[in-house]
Amino acid sequence: MDEQQEQKLSRALKSRHITMIAIGGAIGTGLFLGSGTAIHAAGPSIILSYLIVGIFCFFMMRALGELILADTTKHSFIDSVKEYLGDRMEFVAGWTYWSCWLSLAMADLTATGIYLRYWFPNLPQWIGPLVIIVLLMLVNMINVGLFGEMESWFAMIKVIAILALIVIGLVMVFVHFPVKGSDPASFSNLWSHGGFFPKGMLGFLMSFQMVVFAFVGIEMVGLTAGETKDPNNDIPKAINTLPVRIGLFYIGSMIAMMSVYPWNMIKTTSSPFVQLFQAVGIPGAAAILNFVVLTAAMSATNSSIFSTSRSLYALATGHNAPQKFAKLSNQAVPNNALQFSSLILFIVVILNYIMPAGIFNIVSGVSTINFVFVWLIILWCHIVYRKKHPKGVAAFNMPGFPFTSWLTIIFFIGVLVILFFVKSTRLPLLISFVWFIALFVGYTIVDKRKQAKD
Repeated sequence: MDEQQEQKLSRALKSRHITMIAIGGAIGTGLFLGSGTAIHAAGPSIILSYLIVGIFCFFMMRALGELILADTTKHSFIDSVKEYLGDRMEFVAGWTYWSCWLSLAMADLTATGIYLRYWFPNLPQWIGPLVIIVLLMLVNMINVGLFGEMESWFAMIKVIAILALIVIGLVMVFVHFPVKGSDPASFSNLWSHGGFFPKGMLGFLMSFQMVVFAFVGIEMVGLTAGETKDPNNDIPKAINTLPVRIGLFYIGSMIAMMSVYPWNMIKTTSSPFVQLFQAVGIPGAAAILNFVVLTAAMSATNSSIFSTSRSLYALATGHNAPQKFAKLSNQAVPNNALQFSSLILFIVVILNYIMPAGIFNIVSGVSTINFVFVWLIILWCHIVYRKKHPKGVAAFNMPGFPFTSWLTIIFFIGVLVILFFVKSTRLPLLISFVWFIALFVGYTIVDKRKQAKD
């Protein structure tokens, strides 16, 4: 193991890569496809939901950033969890994060088969996921720089789509574009159809579950610490631009969308993005959106392969996963961990064609809830770190610590409480609790085996 410990991950991720990975992590299918359901549940108040959740996600990311910058020799935030919360919590956090990305990518991979059939109706649905997994696995095996380059282009496509939506929506508002069956496009549509809270405070609170789902993955920057060329400059830059991204991509797109279409006209059966593009009369709007959501799904899978392999690598270096996962290739990539995660992902895709779709809706819900648990662990870890190091990282201290840290923890716990009262997420929440109990018990077994070997 000494020889493996001397191996280092390659610092091949540039500033541009880290920035675009952070942007890609904050923009996913939750915005492109799920925003219609969110709007239907809360109306225009969804804008406030995105703002509130975004603020607390920013505090979580600042806590994460300070943990990373406290020791840039660490591979990821999972190593910080081991140092400040102990071996057991590293085991729980690491394996939970690994499962989060696998189950999240599962739904996106399944969707890729459907998206590809838009252009190739006779293409068997299993071919798309198979080709994408193999392609992205090979890309990730070459070197981390290529992963960063591909993720940058995926993120760029998503950014262009959102900016196009905002620009088109604003133009329609300023020219009072006539909308069939409704008033012309206007900012007044945000409050003239039942008010800003048409579904009341209950609808507003219930929307938090969908909004949180849209933000899962933003913490992936915390896995790039060991492969970033200049972490002291690149990571703060990526995290500090999060409020701008939230304001522009989420709040901006929601304002533009609901100014053109009153919230009660937006359909949940198709993406609000394509509805707006079609309203303008853009030829091939459905094909354009299909390409964008296919890109978003491939981005999620690409991120999953990267995140799960680095999670296993961190667990292995901490002796909480088989040591073969700590071995690096000549390109400084943890190929054993990468191939194992890809294989599991491939098995999940196969299961997706065997088992009912409802099972996978539950697994996706479990993934989202587990992401929130990981965020809570990061915040807890940061609090313990600051108790041991009161001054923290002077150049990147958590704003308002410790008040903001505890307030963010209370908020995310509150979100979990809300999820318990939502019928569709109650079962995934209970499954997540069972998962955590299983990990705590599993660690005891693993720890006994490690002690027996020693």
